[in-house]
Amino acid sequence: MADDDQQKPTEEVKCPKCKCVAGAPAWMTTFADLVTLLLTFFVLLLSMANMEDVKFAEASASIRSAFGSYSKPAPTEFSIPIIPSPPISKFSPIQNEMAAKVYKRIQSQLKSDNIPEDVELIKKEDDTIILRINEKILFQKGSSVVSPTAYPILRNLADIIRPLSMRLRIEGHTDSTKISKRKIGNWNLSMDRAASIMRFFKKSNLLPLDRMAAVGYGAERPIAPNTNEANMAKNRRVDFVLRTNNTLGFGTNASKAGELPL
Repeated sequence: MADDDQQKPTEEVKCPKCKCVAGAPAWMTTFADLVTLLLTFFVLLLSMANMEDVKFAEASASIRSAFGSYSKPAPTEFSIPIIPSPPISKFSPIQNEMAAKVYKRIQSQLKSDNIPEDVELIKKEDDTIILRINEKILFQKGSSVVSPTAYPILRNLADIIRPLSMRLRIEGHTDSTKISKRKIGNWNLSMDRAASIMRFFKKSNLLPLDRMAAVGYGAERPIAPNTNEANMAKNRRVDFVLRTNNTLGFGTNASKAGELPL
């Protein structure tokens, strides 16, 4: 009996089969979703680093909506109001301020240089400054030749004008009295006088031609009615018009060297 028991083969014990669910574990799906959301979140942060304010507001509203926060979404259309700039005036405040400083400077120099009181200093509302000289200081009556007694005054005026960053227009004016002894009229006389003064500045090397212009108005621009001798004497004058802008009021092309810009 003992031999029979030894000869009987031993039965193998088999492990029970595990009932495993096919695919990845359940926790792996949740972990993958979490990592994907984190990656998306950091990509959004990176993309919003240089984002405009409007796009940032839209993205923030989208994120709040995704997480269940139903706030009022940012407006999709956004426009920045554009305030039109004021038109550039021909006479800007900077130019007017400069003209005011130049006016005070010329005024003090006229007093210190003992310029006659007949030389009148006028400042217009724009950037124009006028040095007005009566005829009797510069010319003989009816003449366009500069009087020798006017040379020191013109030299002093040139010394005042030369360092200024302004251009000069010499305007000749007369009264309405007709000139019978000469073939020229009032306009010709006013033009000749303006050109004579400019020629004096040029020949004496006091002012360059490219800073000057000569104009004759005759009796067309009186400062007083030509009704009596006193008013007529006021109208017989030469105006030295100083302007801070580039042009002289009647053209933009500069004169060539050696030419009179008449």
